[in-house]
Amino acid sequence: MGFLVDEDVFQDFEKLLKVSKEIGLKDKDVKIFTFMKVKKKLPSLRQNQINNKEFSWKGIIQNQNANEFLNQPFDVLIAYYNDENDYLDLMLAKSKAKFKVGFEGIDSRMLDLIIDVNLLNINDFKRELTKYLMVLGKIK
Repeated sequence: MGFLVDEDVFQDFEKLLKVSKEIGLKDKDVKIFTFMKVKKKLPSLRQNQINNKEFSWKGIIQNQNANEFLNQPFDVLIAYYNDENDYLDLMLAKSKAKFKVGFEGIDSRMLDLIIDVNLLNINDFKRELTKYLMVLGKIK
């Protein structure tokens, strides 16, 4: 399972890992990649982060770790943002994930499942995600 997260909206990644554990996944089976908008290019020591300066005007992603994340054939990729974000939308569209889940506010053409809860309410998110993944046979 992969998470594509807007750091301007959500920063508590431990909660996402906890949700993953509660649906039966191990930490090694979960990857979180984040996006942060910056005014100028700042060096980051985090390997699982990208910023707006790492996208070319042609939509080419100039971050090797991001490209590796997008080429992972995740069983489920969760777009953990709910506002229009061209950078995250591009990443979501380029992802090789088999099943894409997101929130109301994201272009529905890119998603297989839309969860209509407040993304800051992690308990509602976990309940809805678990329910639908069980119905769809993605988890037991």
